Amino acid sequence: MWSDSPVHVGQRELLAVAVRVAGEAAELARATREKAILDVDTKSSETDVVTEGDRASERLVRQRLAELRPGEPVLGEEEGGGSAVEPGGVCWVVDPIDGTVNYLYGYPWYAVSLAARVDGVSVAGAVVEPDSGRCWTAARGHGAALDGMPLRVSRTSRLDLALVATGFAYRQERRRRQAAGVARLVGRIRDIRRAGSAALDLCAVAAGWVDGYFENGLSTWDWAAGALIAEEAGARVRLPGLSGDGFGPDLLMAAAPGVADELRTAMIESGLNEV
Repeated sequence: MWSDSPVHVGQRELLAVAVRVAGEAAELARATREKAILDVDTKSSETDVVTEGDRASERLVRQRLAELRPGEPVLGEEEGGGSAVEPGGVCWVVDPIDGTVNYLYGYPWYAVSLAARVDGVSVAGAVVEPDSGRCWTAARGHGAALDGMPLRVSRTSRLDLALVATGFAYRQERRRRQAAGVARLVGRIRDIRRAGSAALDLCAVAAGWVDGYFENGLSTWDWAAGALIAEEAGARVRLPGLSGDGFGPDLLMAAAPGVADELRTAMIESGLNEV
């Protein structure tokens, strides 16, 4: 069930571009936030918001990638795309602001996430936090880092002492099912954290700030960079799209190796495998 992806040549060059462009977009989001949050629309529900900051950030990313990596397609949360990818070619995946509700409220747990993918596999990625300036990075086969310092997942081996992060869907009926499952799980772990950014929750796994993370219903741009960072830091990562492992096809999970299998079992027994 855990990912085992091939190595691709050129990851470091792609990573340099990801860091540069994501950093520029993060600065734009930070500098324009006060005005950007005055222009807010909704998407799948009234709680699923998009701001002018999201749109401006993605426009900048697309413009800069067109300059630095001409001809390579981009898949983004706000403008879609990314369908015309040649075999072996690079496709960029951007979440211009992951954690938009946090951005709207001024809660500093949000980020710009940018990944380079080849044949559906993330090979380089950067997650940049506008407020703190922290930059999380990974290149496949070259490890993960926070501001240049190597990352490693926690060494915990006891599920009852594991701190686990999660997120909830925007639609109320699914949120209720997810909350019921989490209520059953929480008695088997140390505690639950719910911070509102999938990309940063995956980075938190990489840093050992939490021991595991899971969430249903994410899109590729939510995890394309963060899942690579977690994996390169030693996490066992289950990406959406798999089947036959007891989990639903849209569940993402990342956990320290010492608790990954036990957490998986506890999630299934708590009804969190398909919600």
